[in-house]
Amino acid sequence: MAYGFMAPAAILVIALMYWPMFDTFRESLYTTTFINPKPTFVGLQTYRQIFGDETFWQVVRNSIVWTAGVVFLQNVGGFAIALLLNQRLPLQGVLRSLVLLPWVLPGVVAAILWRFMYDPQLGLINSFLMHIDLIHQGVGWLADPSTAMAAVIFAAFWKGFPFSTVVFLAALQNVDQEQVEAATIDGAGKLRRLIDVTLPAIFPVAVVNVLLTTILTFNYFDIIYVLTRGGPLNATAIFPTRIYELGFGQFRFGEAAAYGSLAVLVLVLFVGLLLLLQRRPARTA
Repeated sequence: MAYGFMAPAAILVIALMYWPMFDTFRESLYTTTFINPKPTFVGLQTYRQIFGDETFWQVVRNSIVWTAGVVFLQNVGGFAIALLLNQRLPLQGVLRSLVLLPWVLPGVVAAILWRFMYDPQLGLINSFLMHIDLIHQGVGWLADPSTAMAAVIFAAFWKGFPFSTVVFLAALQNVDQEQVEAATIDGAGKLRRLIDVTLPAIFPVAVVNVLLTTILTFNYFDIIYVLTRGGPLNATAIFPTRIYELGFGQFRFGEAAAYGSLAVLVLVLFVGLLLLLQRRPARTA
């Protein structure tokens, strides 16, 4: 009877998740082109070509930098803002609502907004920096390979930090206040209470939040595609943009499927590392 109740959910998971993943790997064993759309079986030859292509390793490096940068900023910034919103502030409800605005904006809308802000001639960022004499002419933040990645990371941080803020704020409100009061009576200052009481209490929530933001960021497509489309010179190309370019831009579906299979492998390594870090304190204790 138990297996009977589980069967519908298991069938849905297999049909909607595992079968598409298997079918993607199967498709990666074939090759297609715009001129010859009929799939031709090539086995693992596509993977050998990808591993020998510098573009693939650039995509891997970009994906790691992109994911690590966004996840770090979102979690640190979200935690700092959650600490602030956890205090008794005037118009506290209004402030908490305003913080959610970037998160509720559609990704494409947020990307277009930041594209205007990064504009070399009319962008607000260049206007502000020139006003305070930090720069003397407009900077093409999205057109320069040395600044494009930092620009898209900051835009993604702005878009996603409310999610981490809400998660951390909920965790902070569940911290045992008796432990906080006991630490205060023992003479612990705010910083010591934060390190010794608050952070250990919210550590499991923080790990889950890092895990979720890692998965979401690694697979995020809207911001980079609208801002740079993976350019300039592949400086911001990550797995989702590269897969879209190969599959729907160049009709090389076999190579796009291979990139998709490798993206799953890289993400599994990311998640495995995070889970390993989560278990380490438990073994030490």
